Amino acid sequence: MDEFHTPLLVEVDPSHNLNDLLAARVGDTPDRVVVEHQSQAGGPWIPLTAREFDAEIVAVAKGLVARGVQPGDRVGIMSRTRYEWSLVDWAAWAAGAVPVPLYETSSAEQVEWILTDSAVTFLVVESSAHRAVVEEVRPATSVREVLVIDDGAIEQLVAAGADVADEEVARRRRLAVGADVATIIYTSGTTGRPKGVELTHGNFAELTVNAVAGLQEVVAGDGARTLLFMPLAHVFARFIEVLCIPAGAVLGHTPDTKTLVADLGTFRPTFVLSVPRVFEKVYNSAEQKAAAGGKGPIFQRAAKTAIVYSRALDTPRGPSPWLRLQHKVADVLVLHKLRAALGGRAEWAISGGAPLGERLGHFYRGVGLKVLEGYGLTETTAPATVNRPGKTKIGTVGLPLPGTAIRIAADGEVEIKGVQVFRGYHANDAATQESLVDGWFRTGDLGALDEDGFLTITGRKKEIIVTAGGKNVAPTILEDRLRAHPLISQVVVVGDQRPFIGALITLDPEGVPGWLTAHGKPQMSLEEARTDPDVLASIEKAVAKTNRAVSRAESIRKYRILDRDLTLADGYLTPKLSIRRAVVLKDFAADVDALYTDERE
Repeated sequence: MDEFHTPLLVEVDPSHNLNDLLAARVGDTPDRVVVEHQSQAGGPWIPLTAREFDAEIVAVAKGLVARGVQPGDRVGIMSRTRYEWSLVDWAAWAAGAVPVPLYETSSAEQVEWILTDSAVTFLVVESSAHRAVVEEVRPATSVREVLVIDDGAIEQLVAAGADVADEEVARRRRLAVGADVATIIYTSGTTGRPKGVELTHGNFAELTVNAVAGLQEVVAGDGARTLLFMPLAHVFARFIEVLCIPAGAVLGHTPDTKTLVADLGTFRPTFVLSVPRVFEKVYNSAEQKAAAGGKGPIFQRAAKTAIVYSRALDTPRGPSPWLRLQHKVADVLVLHKLRAALGGRAEWAISGGAPLGERLGHFYRGVGLKVLEGYGLTETTAPATVNRPGKTKIGTVGLPLPGTAIRIAADGEVEIKGVQVFRGYHANDAATQESLVDGWFRTGDLGALDEDGFLTITGRKKEIIVTAGGKNVAPTILEDRLRAHPLISQVVVVGDQRPFIGALITLDPEGVPGWLTAHGKPQMSLEEARTDPDVLASIEKAVAKTNRAVSRAESIRKYRILDRDLTLADGYLTPKLSIRRAVVLKDFAADVDALYTDERE
């Protein structure tokens, strides 16, 4: 199949904007909780009703007006994921402004580019450290004022707006229409300067109300609630921030992944959103914890049972009575503990940002957490496709969302048209014209549609490796499978114009200690682990297993374990934890060359 379209379920008035979504929630259920937040880490969750949340938004919006923010002005937000992020976001929309997110990990050079390219005039940052980064480059920008959340930014804005009339905020809330820019999100691309993606009020409003209609059971079920821990500077989390409003769900925020397990336990979400790397780490951590306690074989049998049980659910006859009994025993011994770690109420998870993999998808469904894998980009306001309850094919990224069409070009590239497709790149007509053709967005990803319209992503168009022998190889297939090993943090497959496929591998600083304990070995440094015979044997076995998924010409013939991990802080990962391939290949060129010093391989 070359093209598949899912019809729109809900029409949105083109004269409406995001403020109308919130107004509808306040009008329909003013006294139902919409947000819960903590005043301090580990503290109790403080509920805010729709009416109370709206009042706080108006108070902050008045402060923005008093500080000179005009309709259409760009308001920057640089912070970890926390309640104040969403509060300033909605307040900026209420003031008629255009919020521009910046990752809290951004360098001074990245901050300068985003602030100048988008012409931010007012900036809210989380900490004094963030402010210091901004001050390095502020003279080159048009930023008039910087407020710090940790130093009372919200209170300062509320105090400043005390004399601003309610009518002024009400007037500004009505100014934007669906076609107007709601935000400019800068892509964290793997090469070059980030491009500013202009997403409209209509992009968010039409996509979210239709996503709610298509995922009613997941995001709008009885007592639906979710805890955001992904960066709100990323479009996925931002989409969920908006989605919770028409869904009637309760939204929580946690800024520190170190407290995530504890926060999940107290917030008790019904649906969870994350990237595959987090699901991998949860699995690996549970496996190592079981092994360290002498229960490794029990965990492995339970995990295998969960996967086999889930796969059987997709067969005409379903699981046999014997398999159902085995699954029940596995649940009593192991699986229920994993559900408890997520708060005990989570039935659904939505995974995006990278391929989850068939094995993990079946494992989590066997645990009782149904993972709906989806696909999208910043340019598509996050999701374009997603698996649905009752319409799931594990290993695919699902069907197009309502109001979305997917087609596969002659060269295999995935193209998207629909309500969520961005209107263009900010101040970059050339890039816009290259990416948008007759309303179709050229994603740069390669994929295939099956006979039912389910999309499978097979690789990146620009990342396809062509060996010296002319073989085309999609590196993500190998990387995703190999990275699932508990010892391994990152994998970069190489071999472009080389005689065979190789790989650069890094050890996981969090995974190695647990693996060593589980295998009865003494603790050692990562440098020592790189040469340990048992570690090397385990990785060799993982590479061999990975190679079984591809042909001989596509298999990893040689690999090299690097002397350090590839991290976000070092600039080797994007904020969504994708590899910046060009940067890695440049900085580790000597390691790549070393793989091919003996071409007789």
